[in-house]
Amino acid sequence: MERHRSWIGRSRAGTIGLVFGPALFLGIFFILPVTQLLIRGLGDGGGAAFIDTLTSPTIRSAAWFTLWQAVASTLLTVVVAMPLTAVLANVSFRGRRLVNALVTVPFVLPTVVVAGAFLATSEQLGLTTGTFALNRSVFAIIVAHVFFNVAVVVRTVGGYWSQLSRDDEHAARVLGATALGAFFQITFRRLRPSLLAASFLVFFFTFTSFGVVLILGGARQRTIETEIFRYAINRTDFSTAAVLSVVQLVVVVLLVAANLRLRGRLSSGDRIGKRLRPARTTVGAAVVWTTIIVTLGLLAVPIAALVEQSLRNGNGYGFANYAALSDRPPFLTVTPRRAVLNSVGFSCVAALLATVMGGWASFAIAYGSRRWSRLLDTAYLLPLGTSAVTLGFGVLITFDSSWYDIRQTWVIIPLTQALIGVPFVTRAMVPVLRAIDPKLREAAASMGATPGRIRRDIDLPIARRALAIGAGFAFAISLGEFGATSFVGRRPEFMTVPLAIGRLLSQPGDLLRGQAMALSVILMVLTTAVLMMVDRADGSVL
Repeated sequence: MERHRSWIGRSRAGTIGLVFGPALFLGIFFILPVTQLLIRGLGDGGGAAFIDTLTSPTIRSAAWFTLWQAVASTLLTVVVAMPLTAVLANVSFRGRRLVNALVTVPFVLPTVVVAGAFLATSEQLGLTTGTFALNRSVFAIIVAHVFFNVAVVVRTVGGYWSQLSRDDEHAARVLGATALGAFFQITFRRLRPSLLAASFLVFFFTFTSFGVVLILGGARQRTIETEIFRYAINRTDFSTAAVLSVVQLVVVVLLVAANLRLRGRLSSGDRIGKRLRPARTTVGAAVVWTTIIVTLGLLAVPIAALVEQSLRNGNGYGFANYAALSDRPPFLTVTPRRAVLNSVGFSCVAALLATVMGGWASFAIAYGSRRWSRLLDTAYLLPLGTSAVTLGFGVLITFDSSWYDIRQTWVIIPLTQALIGVPFVTRAMVPVLRAIDPKLREAAASMGATPGRIRRDIDLPIARRALAIGAGFAFAISLGEFGATSFVGRRPEFMTVPLAIGRLLSQPGDLLRGQAMALSVILMVLTTAVLMMVDRADGSVL
């Protein structure tokens, strides 16, 4: 590792210069807001106020619902995802890569689009009331979470499973074990760390879910995340919101730490081998294709219903809902079409910021001193693990002083969104930079090339694809970001597509519902197109 870093120079000034920019950006726009939250949550009224908030019946009810719906969503997601995971990890067939891409589409959709898709499904199937309603119910929230997170299990567990050698399983079969016995005695034990890692990740996403719960849960189903929003925005009770944010932050840090530890165990002692093979019997092929068709069919139902609802107007079908996007409803401050332009503009700036800061941080992580590298690597994962609502609320209460109040300017939106996008850039670039042969840099340095020229002429051309992948993810994440933008995008003229969809879905009326569905389809198409381009470059969300 030291040979990788030797070309930079051993001066302390060189190390400080390498990490200064990324550390400053993270410190101002993440560490400072989180610190302000801690001060506000633990300082206002002292410990008594903190305890009073946590013992409130309303807060305890929200905390209990947050916990049990996350557990139920996680368990159901694993059950639904494992059959397809087993197929993709063990069987080679034509179209396998396409199936992998299609199952990832729900995961990359913005949460407001997922919520809109389930509202459309409830209308299409007539499931608007009762226990199994897909509209304003606990069942709707859990099913939407399963739809959203199936790809987490498929990509995390399946990606690891597909690399495991079959040798130990064959040995167990030779010694007399049944196929089922060999699976539980050998395969399942080896898969357990990846399954736990995926479960922790799904639990994290469902525990911190905001858009899905806010739209599908209505006023009755409340989580800690939605309560932070309600206390901060609707009631302007910043103290209570800050206390809840502190609790949320502690839980999230514990979940991220557990997930990172489990991921670190995934390669310990496991033999890597070629696992994929074609189905050997007609029955096996039938099981494989039945599993694929059923799983993808279930995932396609909400998306198809969303598209159908966007085209429905009156008793027929057409593009009237899309044409109506140029008209401004009374409760929106801009036309939906303008919201689309706002979202694209903010996402371009956010992606540019995330690419610049993420690229800079990637060089610091890959080539800085070991201590600074590890510290910066861990620090830049924190925004990805922190609840978007907590992040948005922290930024909102931090930048309110007269001399640096940026809450009234448009720049606060892409800055906040860029924080969430930077980890995707670093996760794409750092492995590529570390894999570059250090002899190339040493040869260039021996010929008199400066560190800056080495980065420009050697590292950047090699890492260009990874940088583009990270930029694509940052753009897609910014385009659909809802939680943090709900706090920082409060200026009327800065409304984004996710905020407009949320407003439209909260109002009665067929025309407004049609506009919301049309906007959701546009956002879905834009996000999917970007992520498909990233996937063609061999990127991975997970």
